[in-house]
Parts: sequence; structure tokens; C-alpha cells
Amino acid sequence: MSKLFKPNLYAMRAYQPPLEGRSASRHLLLDFNERTIPVSEAICEALCDYINSGALQKYPSYGDTVKRLAEYLQTEPEQVMVTNGSDQGIDLVVRAVAQPGWRAIIPTPSFAIYRQCAEVENAEIIEPTYDMEKGFPVSDVLDAVNQQTRLIVIPNPNNPTGTGVSTDQIETILKAAPQAAVLIDECYFEYSGITAIGMVERYPNLIVARTFSKTWGLPSLRIGMLISQPDNINQLLKIRGPYDVNQLAVVAVEAALKNPGYTSDYVSEVMNKSRPMLENWLRDHEVEYWPSAANFLWAFPDSAQELDDFLKQRNILVRPKNDAQGRLGLRINLGTVEQTEVLLAALDSFYQT
Repeated sequence: MSKLFKPNLYAMRAYQPPLEGRSASRHLLLDFNERTIPVSEAICEALCDYINSGALQKYPSYGDTVKRLAEYLQTEPEQVMVTNGSDQGIDLVVRAVAQPGWRAIIPTPSFAIYRQCAEVENAEIIEPTYDMEKGFPVSDVLDAVNQQTRLIVIPNPNNPTGTGVSTDQIETILKAAPQAAVLIDECYFEYSGITAIGMVERYPNLIVARTFSKTWGLPSLRIGMLISQPDNINQLLKIRGPYDVNQLAVVAVEAALKNPGYTSDYVSEVMNKSRPMLENWLRDHEVEYWPSAANFLWAFPDSAQELDDFLKQRNILVRPKNDAQGRLGLRINLGTVEQTEVLLAALDSFYQT
């Protein structure tokens, strides 16, 4: 039987994150880097009001949403487009730059979607490796650049390592690869506070992705953004469908932007209180972990699998992940102080058994 689709698809595996069985009411969810507490009441009210308004039967319209997003991003509306989560934004960029014989540079380990999108478009994928001490492999990325390079992906901070990248390093790469789209994924920006958006006007090869999934707590509604020069946005709009972004996601984002305090307060608690609590515990117990600029830590305790099983028995979910050497670690999402105390009590119990 002849194969219907692109030949390279048959050698790939679908990205299937372990989502089944997760329950926000039963589990302490520290496995997907999500916001660990519900969204604001203002968002819930806005969604209910829209649902009750009798408008669900019409196509979505986005009104002044892009303008409001540009104000939040401190950029211009013509430099912004909304996407169905940042995942769609990543896919749009990959599809826009793909061509025969093209190369994508995607440092590893990192978010699986980058590689998946590049593999679908049959890229030659180069994967420089993050280092726990040296951090982002800027020299290896630069060494991998050639005339076939059309995409360089820089998550900032990176998942699962939490590694941050300086704007100086980003600028060096932008200058070294003017023929390539340099995609900066800033889905954890609110935690790190580092952004490349201020360089968009100077570099036509720069594209920044943001999302409302992580700190804002809206992953189920799927809305993100791409920020780049206006001509780039116009080309990407030719690929995105006119109705790809859910109307309820737009309603939620507009309510969120009117009530930013619930997000900034949560970020402050996670980064200034909860993360130091877990870092101190890991150091006290001599557990190695990656330095992180995000809301999670990738730690490598002895008996990592047994610890993961122990935490599951107590309805605490973390994410097991192997490093480049095949060593199993646990990526642990931080939440509130109260939630971190629950986590630390469980860790203490495991180490005392």
C-alpha cells in the first residue's frame, strides 16, 4: 500500500504528554509547570458573562485585543499577532521558514514541540547541549550556523533545565545568523523578567513567542502571541487561520489584563518564597539540581523513580525526565508557600523511611 503522507512522518512519534488521570481537585499538580491555583474571579465572571450573552453561535472577533496586548508587551500593535497558544506560534514560524535542505538549531534538552515541528518539515536538526554549569551553549550554537540555517530556537528560560539566556547572547546570535529566524520562546517571561522584545525593531530576523498558559493560568483556553517586525507578522498571518483563536480565550485575556495583580502576586510568592524553600531543601540534602530562572527546578535525587512513586502515592505529581546522559531527574513545579510546605513534608517523609 502506498503511503499517503510525507515519508518523514512515518519515522516520527507523536508528542503525547502524560496528561491522563491528572486532577486539579485530587492532586497537587507540580508536573506541567502550570499555575498551581485557580485564575482570578474576574476571569471566571467574564467567561460566564460571555457564555450567557447568547453569542457562542458567532465566529470569534478580536476587536481591540491586539492593541491591549501591545500595551502589555510595550510594543506596537502591528508587531503583534495572537495565536492558538504559543505552540501554534512556534509551528507557524517553522512552517514559514521551512524549505528544501534547511537546517534548524534547537539546543537540547528542551520542549519537544520545537523538534516535532521541525521534523514535520523535514529539517536537518542540530542539537547543541545545555550544560549544568555553563548554561546555554552559545558557542556551539554559533559554530552550527551555516547558510542552510533557517531557524534557531532559544527558549528563555529553557524547559526542563530552567536555564536563562542573556540579551547579549541573543544579540550575538541574531547578528551571526541574519538569514535565520531566531525564535525566542518567552513562555516563562513573568518569572525570569528577561525579554528580547526591545530588540525587535533592530533585528528583522527576531521573533518572540509569549503565552497566557503559564503564569496567567489559561492553558486550557489556548492563547499566545508572536511579536516581530510588521512585515514578518503580515507573512505569518497568511498561514494562521482567521478564526484560530478561541473567543473565550480572548475574553479571558482581556479580563486578565485588567486584573494583573493576581498574576504578579503569585509570581512573587513562587519566585521569592517557594523556590528558595525548595532550593534550600535540595542543598541541605545534597541533591543536585539545575540553576533555574523559572518556576521549576530539575533535580536529581538518588532513587528518583522510587521518590516519584512515593509522591504519586501522596497525590503529588512531578515530571520524571532523563538528562543527556540518561540519568533520571524530577522536574518540580513550584506553587504557593502552602503547597511547597506539603511537598517538603512529603520529601522529608521519603528521606526518613
